[in-house]
Amino acid sequence: MFKSRASRAATLAACATFLLATSACGTEEPEEAATQQVRLYGTDGNMLNSYPAELKDRASLVDGMKGTTPLTPLPEDFKNRLRSVDPKLGDFLYSAEAYDAVVISAIAAQLAGTTDPAAIAKQIVGVTNDGQRCERVAECLTLARAGQDVEYRSVSLTRAGFTDAGEPSTASYGTLHFDGQRLNDGKTEFVGAGDESAASSKAPPKAKKQRGGRTDRSDGSPLVMGGLLPQTGDLALAYPPISAGTKLAIREINAAGGVLGEPVVWIDGDDGTNPAVAKATVARHVARNVHVIIGAGASGISRAVLPDVVRAGKVLFAPSNTDASLTELDDNGLYFRTAPPDSLQGRALADVILRDGPQKIAIVARKDSYGEGLQGTVRAELERAGIGGDRLKLLTYDPPEDAKANPIDFVAGAKEIKDFGAEAVLIIGFAESAQVIRALADAGVEIRH
Repeated sequence: MFKSRASRAATLAACATFLLATSACGTEEPEEAATQQVRLYGTDGNMLNSYPAELKDRASLVDGMKGTTPLTPLPEDFKNRLRSVDPKLGDFLYSAEAYDAVVISAIAAQLAGTTDPAAIAKQIVGVTNDGQRCERVAECLTLARAGQDVEYRSVSLTRAGFTDAGEPSTASYGTLHFDGQRLNDGKTEFVGAGDESAASSKAPPKAKKQRGGRTDRSDGSPLVMGGLLPQTGDLALAYPPISAGTKLAIREINAAGGVLGEPVVWIDGDDGTNPAVAKATVARHVARNVHVIIGAGASGISRAVLPDVVRAGKVLFAPSNTDASLTELDDNGLYFRTAPPDSLQGRALADVILRDGPQKIAIVARKDSYGEGLQGTVRAELERAGIGGDRLKLLTYDPPEDAKANPIDFVAGAKEIKDFGAEAVLIIGFAESAQVIRALADAGVEIRH
């Protein structure tokens, strides 16, 4: 139907009036409110190149995710040596810490002049403090055989030695970024943490000089070390670099003449990221007279097996335990770690989040000593920085008991985060935490890339 010019003018005038009120006219639809975007943040348990595969066909959801992990700038020489052990190695998380845990144990046994775990334990802290500085395995073992106290420095232990509690007094953290479903090394930044004055100043027992070449084994040689590492379970994605670090250390120790005149023996063992599996492995190691157990992978697993280890009088040396509360455990002087406690990581992680200026932050953690411990530390750091409790939402989830268990159900948690209006979501977990990201996306939370 045609309209007169006057009629068309009246229609346009009416439309203009309506436009002022609705910002739309004719067939145009009203604009929808802007969708809230969320930034994702992770930690040492999920900031790995192997992590996106846990999301399968939705791996791109991790792009833009940031996080922290204990990490020092790794020399290319060290990376190449690791690749000589595992040519397919794609991650290096805790490889240096694993390497150093094995080397420190070997030097301690050489200085002690025995494979007795109690004697080895008394030397471990001293190996890292106030002696003749050395950085290479062969150099350090030569000094130890001569009865010379050493101050071991290496890839993960660069600034200062261990505290009296048997853990690093200082640390370096890397801030990592996922781009294209991989960590972008070009964006990695490093920040130092800790206090050099916290390093122990206690003198270790007098070192014993090795006489002659090979021993008569009255010292208990050979030194036997056993792995308690996450070959399976939720933390299995971190196993390749940790395993490569331990195997490289054993190879280089034995190439340098071994300990007490004998090659060091290594026995593999799985912690399963599961207390029952780990306890069974510890029992087997005890039966085979392992002197030093390297592990466990997860803090909660070490906490679970430590009573068994202490009762058996063995050393437990963890390369990747970060739960701050482990510092206070009653370990009879037999527990050590090369990974720094989360009291240090929490500060670095809070800083990474605060740089982006979010007003509301959700912190999701697996319900164990590692997850809840780091969650509490980050919360305290954020509150110290002025983020009020009303701007924080804390949630936890029960991790799967084993590989056969159903994936975690985070549907309700994702809805809570969406309703809360979070602008940042920190996810503290292992491989299973990918289900948190999936649930957020399914709930309609737009993840910022």
